[in-house]
Amino acid sequence: MYKDASSNGDLTVNIGLIGLGYIGSEVFKLIHEQHDYIMKKIGKDLKITVVAEKDLGSRKEFVKKYKGTRFTDNPYEAINDESIDIIVELIGGIDPAFEFITGALKKGKYVVTANKDLMARKGAKIFEEAEKNNTDILFEASVGGGIPIIGPLKSSLASNNISKIVGILNGTTNFILTKMKDNSLSFDEALKMAKHLGYAEANPASDIEGNDAANKLAILASIAFNSRVHIEDVYREGIGNISISDISYADELGYIIKLLAIGSDEGGKVNVRVHPALIPKKHILASIKDTYNAVYFYGNYVGEIMSFGRGAGDKPTASSVVGDIIAIARNYDRNNKRIIYGCTCFTDKQIVPFMETINKFYILIDVTDKTGVLAKIAQVFGKNNVSIQSMIQKQTDVKGTARLVFITHDTANKNLYSSIEELKKLDVIKEIINTIRVEEL
Repeated sequence: MYKDASSNGDLTVNIGLIGLGYIGSEVFKLIHEQHDYIMKKIGKDLKITVVAEKDLGSRKEFVKKYKGTRFTDNPYEAINDESIDIIVELIGGIDPAFEFITGALKKGKYVVTANKDLMARKGAKIFEEAEKNNTDILFEASVGGGIPIIGPLKSSLASNNISKIVGILNGTTNFILTKMKDNSLSFDEALKMAKHLGYAEANPASDIEGNDAANKLAILASIAFNSRVHIEDVYREGIGNISISDISYADELGYIIKLLAIGSDEGGKVNVRVHPALIPKKHILASIKDTYNAVYFYGNYVGEIMSFGRGAGDKPTASSVVGDIIAIARNYDRNNKRIIYGCTCFTDKQIVPFMETINKFYILIDVTDKTGVLAKIAQVFGKNNVSIQSMIQKQTDVKGTARLVFITHDTANKNLYSSIEELKKLDVIKEIINTIRVEEL
């Protein structure tokens, strides 16, 4: 039986855990293994009293070992239990997770989740329900695994106007691009290695097409810029078209290729995009390799600051989940609940149309190797207000063909795309192989 809240310094905080899978089981272990250590830190007894898992057969060792916990296949046994203070949702996906979370909030319970898809798509509705019931939802683990990002944005960095976020938010794509660069592997070879090591799913589309990073960026941008950013607002482009040639030419030009999630507040308008980009080798983000993630912030008082670490995995993610539980439990008073952070989207900023965004570009083109080609290409670029910063020529092993690598100055996306469409019609153009944005950071 939990102790009365009047003895607030020695309160048992009861937890209902929904989902005992890859992350949930690690959260369960962490709370038990670190129980005494946490209690000394916060003066609260964290106790998992109910666990809901639809596949209890695969979790027999938990049922057998932890006699003091009630196991069930019905999440509502935790949600409707009046003694439960915090519901931890770790099943992922949109439905039925949304139903479980809002159901818990309506009961006046606090909620902790690692569900990036849900928070990116239905965060506004969830926060509305939390506010109605004078409670809160914490979701540090939804972005960056074990890296503290959301909490600092809502607390220690809360006084800053954040003007820009640049992040490597997906470990799978970062691993693939790292192996392509360091081991001279093709995209398919690097993806095969990622699958073999368990870094990529059997169907890795969400990672390599940029959807995972876009969900995380929508969450971060909403918090950083104090305006709701929906997943539909985020431009997405994956890494499937990146080749060894692109990586080699980028290296020669002083760049490395990363899948970046970029959000910026541009005069009260929000620009959010996920795409591969050439970044300078000297920039700190260029050193982030393998499955590591990093997020770079620009604040008007703090200046430049970066968070770095494991962006996924059971233990790092469990660390963030339990960190959120501790944040709720530290000053918890059952009879006097309060909103901890709440929703920070108090403005409604316009999203910059993607075609109006400004970038430098890397362009790789195969052309007929004869005089007059550069003049024709330059004429098209000039007509569309695209200025060339540099160009190098590479011979190919195809007779009569030359390979050209261009870096443009800053130009609007719409102007670059108009140029590309016109170049395709020229008889001297054999193939426009790739266009990749360049971020000088």
